[in-house]
Amino acid sequence: MAAERYSVEHETRYAYTTPVSQSWQLARLTPRSLPWQKLLSHSLAIDPPADERHDAPDSFGNTVTHFGLHGAHRVLRVRMHCVVEVANRPAPPAHGDSWETVRDAVARDPRLGELGAARMSEPTPLVPLSEGARLYAAPSLQPGRGWLEAVNELMHRIHADFEFDPHATTVSTSVDEVLQQRRGVCQDFAHLMLACLRGHGLPARYVSGYLLTEPPPGQPRLMGVDASHAWVAAYAPALGWVEFDPTNDQRVDARYITLAWGADFADVVPLRGVILGGGAQEMDVSVSVTPAT
Repeated sequence: MAAERYSVEHETRYAYTTPVSQSWQLARLTPRSLPWQKLLSHSLAIDPPADERHDAPDSFGNTVTHFGLHGAHRVLRVRMHCVVEVANRPAPPAHGDSWETVRDAVARDPRLGELGAARMSEPTPLVPLSEGARLYAAPSLQPGRGWLEAVNELMHRIHADFEFDPHATTVSTSVDEVLQQRRGVCQDFAHLMLACLRGHGLPARYVSGYLLTEPPPGQPRLMGVDASHAWVAAYAPALGWVEFDPTNDQRVDARYITLAWGADFADVVPLRGVILGGGAQEMDVSVSVTPAT
């Protein structure tokens, strides 16, 4: 697939039952610039206008917009619009090292890979070590099996064994709960795949982004559109980071727009912060990704 150009709109609206007197927020709403992805234009509109605002990279290299509101308000709207051009990622060779060779290489040299791939094989609060996930992954990680074949097969199994159900889980649902109920959304399936790989010493990171809202003619509509999507990038020294989407059972291609990445969802939350006042709150998020002319 040739490089494609997309227009992305991502709007978050918070409505509060009582006025908020102070608000400090972190927004990860700037798509990454990558060898296969160019950010052609970008704007972030904040209403009410921010009283203070600056951008800075986090420890993963994601752009974070820090902003504060110091006047009373009962509604906060944050609207991101961008135009990006995305090409296919480089295709890894079909044959390569076994998954055990990858595991052992990372264990020998924790500095391998961007920011140290070994960092992405450690447990996190949202993806702790899970014996259930380790056992679930074992049939895919047969002794001597090639790393790419093993990770592909694990992705296929998650897609086949788990049902996409947007009402089954919340942002706090654990990996073990997802394993038990066998349903969830893209965040759950990404966390599960991370737990499976990390349980066997294989580095993998959580990737957030967007999918084309309407597919090209003749191609199926993917699950996870019209919202932020999530998938997994797994690491092998000879191949670098290779991206897998267990929700849609496919390797990531030019339809996927990378927003941010980290160790788990907590590292890539699009908008999070602290407020004074506000009472109860209601959040509404809308996402649209369309071809750009």
